[in-house]
Formats: sequence, structure tokens, C-alpha cells
Amino acid sequence: VQLQASGGGLVQTGGSLRLACAASGGTFRSYDMAWFRQAPGKEREFVARLKWSGGSGYYANFVKGRFTISRDNAKNTVYLQMNSLKPEDTAVYSCAADGPPYQIRSYYEDDRQYDYWGRGTQVTVSS
Repeated sequence: VQLQASGGGLVQTGGSLRLACAASGGTFRSYDMAWFRQAPGKEREFVARLKWSGGSGYYANFVKGRFTISRDNAKNTVYLQMNSLKPEDTAVYSCAADGPPYQIRSYYEDDRQYDYWGRGTQVTVSS
């Protein structure tokens, strides 16, 4: 599976962005999908994950209520709607796929458990 993230850019504090991750070369609908981010000088961190079947998503505490992950299996795309952005959200955002057998919830935030990664997209939030 090849993944390509897009939609990043420069936005002011309090603004919004919608990231997209397009998948190709595999059965997208069978993968749980996730977003991670990495700020300069920091470790990559988990942002959100959505099951292959959809649902409400699983989020890192620092984005709850601000970010929403969704997917369109017909378009082989997963989205990350980011609202109320803060300067500390500045990072490169990458998408990842976890195929069956799926990781249990306690491993959702472990980036070593994902099978495929896409190139990231830069998000910069100005103060």
C-alpha cells in the first residue's frame, strides 16, 4: 500500500486545516488508518486512529474535541479535520496503515505496529 498525505500549510492560531491521505496499491477498506505527527527535535507522536469499518475514532488527549478523523473507502482516502489549531500543533503529519491482524487498542499509539507509512505534509501554525 502506498500512502500520500496532502493538505498541509500555514495557518494562524485558531484556524483550520483538512489533511487527506490517499491510498493506492492495496485494499484500503481492510486497513485501520492513523495519523501521527513529528515536530522538529521531537519524537513522532500519535494523533488519531480510525478502524477499517469507521466509527468514532480514537484520539490523543491533546487533540480531543479539536481534530476529527474520518474516511471514505470509496475514495481510498482518510482525512484529518483540524480545528482550533495552536502553535504547538506545528509538525509534519503522516498517515499510517495497520492491516489484519489489527493491533489491540493498547498498541494504537505505538508507531512500530503500523505496516505502511506515507510521506508527511507540513502543518505550520503561526501565533
